[in-house]
This record gives sequence, structure tokens and C-alpha cells, in this order.
Amino acid sequence: MKRSLFAPALAALALACGPSGPETVDPGTIPFDPKRPTPGSSSEVAPYSGTNADVLTAQQTYPTGLDLHRKLVMRTCSGTNGVCHNQKEYPDLHTPGTFTASIGAPCNVQSGNAEGVFDRCERLGDRFRFAEQSFREIEVGYFVLIPGTTPEFGTGQGPNGDTPGLHLYLRTAVPVTQARLNATGTFIRNFIDDQGNVQTLPYASYDTTWWVLGDKRHLFARVNDNQRDTVEGLVASGIVQGDQNRNGVFGATIRPGNTVPLINPGKPELSYLVARLRGYMKTDTGTDTVPGTRMPLANQPPNVPDMLALMCFIEGLDPAATQWNLGSAIDYNKCTYSENPSALSLAGSGDTWTGRVLPILQSNCGGCHGGSNPQAGLDLLTGTAEEIRQRLLKPSSQNPSMQLVLPGSLDKSYLFLKLTGDGSISGSRMPINPLNGNASLPEAELKSIENWIFLAGAAGT
Repeated sequence: MKRSLFAPALAALALACGPSGPETVDPGTIPFDPKRPTPGSSSEVAPYSGTNADVLTAQQTYPTGLDLHRKLVMRTCSGTNGVCHNQKEYPDLHTPGTFTASIGAPCNVQSGNAEGVFDRCERLGDRFRFAEQSFREIEVGYFVLIPGTTPEFGTGQGPNGDTPGLHLYLRTAVPVTQARLNATGTFIRNFIDDQGNVQTLPYASYDTTWWVLGDKRHLFARVNDNQRDTVEGLVASGIVQGDQNRNGVFGATIRPGNTVPLINPGKPELSYLVARLRGYMKTDTGTDTVPGTRMPLANQPPNVPDMLALMCFIEGLDPAATQWNLGSAIDYNKCTYSENPSALSLAGSGDTWTGRVLPILQSNCGGCHGGSNPQAGLDLLTGTAEEIRQRLLKPSSQNPSMQLVLPGSLDKSYLFLKLTGDGSISGSRMPINPLNGNASLPEAELKSIENWIFLAGAAGT
């Protein structure tokens, strides 16, 4: 056996650091005391002592916030391969750190279209004024940049709502007498400096010909060929719109404080993440419908124990804290939602159309059968419950000889056969999970749809 080249050096070290020298350690070992976070467990709080099966299941499956993220959020919202909320869409939920960062973070206004913005997510808009005028700045509602060069207008002519150029819609009327003026439009924003003081910043301007239209809340700015880069740069600067969904409601005025958070510590009912799962958010007087397809799009919706874990986790977050430990235990014993967890069902209750069947179809199928271009032309999200029911009583686009739902008949209802995977019709069983191809509603939900078609005759109640 060859002698190690390091043997003489090690021997010399041993002689130099013998019994009276420093303590001998393994070569290459760096002694240290690691400070690793210790995840919490159900032993940190008094466990639930009742007998409700949903609470017991939630407590066993999701004892901590880390378990909630790993087993529920990762499964339903932040799938692998970069889909959904995995570094692709706001909010990023694919790690415990990014999930924690969503606590207190503003809700999503990056919907991709104006109709998808929730009023209570809108921020206070930037302000606008003409540099040459002395009127008080006016909040920006929204803007539209229509491509193309603004045409020349003859005497008595002017732009309309479709004219190429920059259309700016304000909260209140501009107090000017001119219908047309050459001026510098200035955009202003408040910000907080490093000393915590509120400062005003005129951050962008556009010098061109402006028209004051209609009720004087609609301004139109000319865009010539040589101004294209300037106005595109203005739009790219990120003008904050106070009425981004263009419905006349300035969201920042309908509730105090900042925008509704994604996760509102201590307030599950006022958390945008919960509202996107449910399709609505509670208010002091009722509920507000949240626009957009209910989440999740690609995976099975949360069941009652899942929702209970999420609601109890949020309710247990300290609103006064500035950071939170996902390793802490979820307290199901003190959680108010543990008293009646069945009320959290996203699929509704009973076997009625509005109370059970419609929520099942919307939460499981609305991801594909909804929006501006629904699959097979079947929209399960838009309109009243009765309007949606009437669509199901029409022939299937894939098999026009069959109705989607024929009251009282299961074997002649195309929708039911697709949900059960009946071999008499072609195509995949619904609903399809685009991540892994698996498709099947829970047996209890299929039974409710069966009862609604066969026993209730697909009634609208």
C-alpha cells in the first residue's frame, strides 16, 4: 500500500498538538453550531378535541403552514414546469418564502384585461394636470392608446372614442373652457422618501395637441409619427389607473387603507386568494362578485378540509406582525371556522342547481368552459344561474343529436356521459387535468349531478 503524501505533515501536526495542545479534530471538519429553523407542530397549540371529521382530517393533513404550502398550495396553485403561479404569474407561490411574501401583498391587478380587475384591488391612481394651467391635479381613471397616426381634422371636426391616439379618462372634469389646446400634460405620483415623508413627483409629461371631449373627463392627445416613441414610453412608464376596470368605480375610494391583500392576516373573508377560490368576497352588507375564472384552473378545487386549513391558517396570522413563521402550528381548536366547516364547501350543498350543481360545474369546469373563448362554445361562468342552465338544455356542439342535459334522462344527457366517461361517446372524460391528464369528479359530486338531472328534472331551483 502506498503511503499517503500527507502522512508526514499529519504526523508533525499530531506531535505539535499532542495532549497538551489544542483538541484534535478530524482533518477537513469545520466545527460549528448550525442554526436551522425548526418547523412547528401540532404540539405547539392545544389540539382540536371535537369529533368533526373534516376538522380532524385538516388537523392531521395540515398541522402547520409549511404543510399547507407543500400539500395544498403547491398542488393547486403553483404546479411544476412553470405553469400557473410558479415564477410565471403574480403572485409567485412556488416556495415557502414566496408564499409568505403574499401575506399582506396587494391583490392582483395584472389580469390581462380590464374586465378581470376587481374594484377592491384598484389602487389610488396617478394624477394629471396641464403644466400651463392652474387647476388642481385630477386622478387618472384609465387610458387607452389606439395604434396609428392621429388624422388631421377640418373645421368643426374632431376626434371620437375610436380615433388613433392617446385617450385619457379622468375622475372629474377638467376645468378649462377650450375644446382644443396645445399644452403639456403632466403625470404626478406621490411616493415616500427614505425619511418616511410623502413627496410629490411629476414623473412624466407629453407635449402635444389635446382635445377636451364629452363631459370633460375624456381627454384626447394627438400622436404624430414623430411622437410615437414618446407616447409609448409614457405608457410604458406605468401610469397607475384608479379605475382600471373602466366601470366608473374608483376602487381606492370604496374601502379604507390599501388594496385588499392577497392574504389578509386574521381576515380570511377579506383575502383575495380566498375570494378567487370562492368567486366572491364578503362585505359589510353582503358579497361582491370577483371577476375572472375561479381558481384553480388546472387542478381539483380544494375540498372542505383543504379550505378549513387555509381559513384557519389565515385567521391565526397576527395582523400586527411584520413577519410570519410557516412552521408554526395551525390552531384548529380556536379557529372559528371549525364550528361549521361544511359551510366552506366550494361545491355547495344539497342537490339543487344553484346550491350545488352550478358551483360544482363552475369550480371544476369553468377554467376551460368560461371567458371570452370557452371550449366547445359552452360558457359556464357568464350570466345568471338561469341563463347558464338554459345553455345546458341545448344540443351538444360535439354531438348535436344529444342535449347537454335532457331532464330526467341520464343516458341521453351528453354532459353526464362526459363526466362519467361513458364509452358510448367519443373523447376524453371530463373534467381534464391538463397537468397529468387525470379526470374524474368525486363520487359525491357526480351523484349530486345525477340526482339533479334524474330526480329533480334539471330544475332551476
